[in-house]
Amino acid sequence: MPQYILGISAFFHDSAAALIKDGELVAAAQEERFSRKKHDPDFPENAIAYCLKEAGIEMSDLQCIVFYDKPLLKFERLLETYLSYAPSGFRSFLMAIPVWIKEKLFLKKQLKRSLEMMSGVKEDDLPQLLFTEHHQSHAASAFFPSPYENAAVMCLDGVGEWATTSVWLGEGNILTPQWEIDFPHSLGLLYSAFTYYTGFRVNSGEYKLMGLAPYGEPKYVDLILDNLMDLKEDGTFRLNMKYFNYATGLTMTNRRFADLFGAPAREPEAELTQREMDIARSIQVVTEEVVLRLARTVHKETGQKNLCLAGGVALNCVSNGRLLREGPFDNIWIQPASGDAGGAVGAALSAYYEYQEKPRTPLSGDSMKGAYLGPSFSADEIKSYLDSVGASYQEMDEGDLYPEVAKQLEQEKVIGWFAGRMEFGPRALGGRSIIGDARSQKMQSVMNLKIKYRESFRPFAPIIKHDKVSEWFQHEGPSPYMLIVAPVLEEKRKLMSDADNDLFGIDKLKVPRSEIPAVTHVDYSARLQTVHPETNPRFYKLLNAFEEKTECPLLVNTSFNVRGEPIVNTPEDAYRCFMRTEMDFLVLENVLIDKTQQPNWKESADWQQEFELD
Repeated sequence: MPQYILGISAFFHDSAAALIKDGELVAAAQEERFSRKKHDPDFPENAIAYCLKEAGIEMSDLQCIVFYDKPLLKFERLLETYLSYAPSGFRSFLMAIPVWIKEKLFLKKQLKRSLEMMSGVKEDDLPQLLFTEHHQSHAASAFFPSPYENAAVMCLDGVGEWATTSVWLGEGNILTPQWEIDFPHSLGLLYSAFTYYTGFRVNSGEYKLMGLAPYGEPKYVDLILDNLMDLKEDGTFRLNMKYFNYATGLTMTNRRFADLFGAPAREPEAELTQREMDIARSIQVVTEEVVLRLARTVHKETGQKNLCLAGGVALNCVSNGRLLREGPFDNIWIQPASGDAGGAVGAALSAYYEYQEKPRTPLSGDSMKGAYLGPSFSADEIKSYLDSVGASYQEMDEGDLYPEVAKQLEQEKVIGWFAGRMEFGPRALGGRSIIGDARSQKMQSVMNLKIKYRESFRPFAPIIKHDKVSEWFQHEGPSPYMLIVAPVLEEKRKLMSDADNDLFGIDKLKVPRSEIPAVTHVDYSARLQTVHPETNPRFYKLLNAFEEKTECPLLVNTSFNVRGEPIVNTPEDAYRCFMRTEMDFLVLENVLIDKTQQPNWKESADWQQEFELD
């Protein structure tokens, strides 16, 4: 009989569930996609139900259920931290401890109760419940799906139980811990502190800070290294906690931090100034330096040629790009759901390979299946929904659909693309995407302001046929998960005038910098996603059709949502988002929908208030 193991991450942020069958990942999804609450931390009832349905099994068919960290160790860290900082942090202590005593300290009981309620299986009859450590889950999610028999593994995040940075050696089906850096000294929390200070939301806005960095100058690097952290040559570090409030307070930074940088933290949604851009650039430079130094040390210590990455810091694709180009490792593989959601995958795989000691045979690509691990919908389900709302649509054969979509893209139309299984992780990878012509000078502005309703500086990513990537970017090999930033080739760039080069900040956006201005950042970089016919044949065919028409094998790709909304999951989510925005066409599998042909959409004027701004 097949062995099924369910992994769960929950109760902190980005709750998710993942299901493996005899070691093969068969389904994974985040709870936010079902609840429509971004970064939903609640028990992932809907995600679990989806995983079981996808496999055609019941809760009682599971061999075990694995939670992605150990709450007792986390509680120990919480208590020791408050004691070591006492009497500071008393207000925070009074807020945090009752929640722990009421809920999180008895997480095993809470999990069993939630599983019983959703399945009807009595607590005593539920599958065995196991717990991995947080960084063990991260490490397992990075190494076990990778294509490597042996590899060094680095996990960098905010904090798990105690660890904030950990190094592992992966060999076959075994992960051996090497060393770790513990709380409160955390590269992830340092980056989040600057996220907070520049007015963005912690655990959500870090990618905005990364996107803002190229508009600034690294003016504050020395200030950071001289005051906020003691960075050693080997990449290990300690933070000067007198500038930070996160250990015991209700904010990330304190008054000393503000005095050091000469102003209080920016208010959320306030105007962005050159100062925030320079601060963003400075912390990005420091982060890259820490990661590069750590990688050199890990390479020297382990002698491995392969590196696997996970943890929230591994989503810093600018840092990843430098690590790939400048670092000591021959090969790098990064878990596409590097944050807490991916812990569900790691927890399940850790139980299978480490607890059950099952043999492991790495796949030549990777076993994440392009991250297409979520729900898909049949033509009948799609048409049934569209008929219920009186939508006008045209069902087409694939041979007609791709040329028609390519034609509309060439005419600078913006298209919602909904095909196949939903992606797992924070990136839209061609399953739930909004796409446009990367050659268009207006596309970046149109998508940000009229489609996504988000900040104008936010960059967009190219999605390109894997066999054409080296013809457009300084990059060789696959990058299927949008986790690597690479420079646009010199011959594709446009020369800047002296006046253009003298521009500062957001004004730099106004100057097209390459033949594909919609995806070329102000530093001539782009966040790459390569498309492979093995994992996403439909999108590969669309890129083929667009290339035949334009000689350009790439498009703009961004997630199918508006600001603050989770990526769409169902045809209903997609059609609603399509009608609320200024997208021109919507593709639902083989159904093409023209905005101009749709019935009037009745919507409350304040519908955007549904979504809390990220």
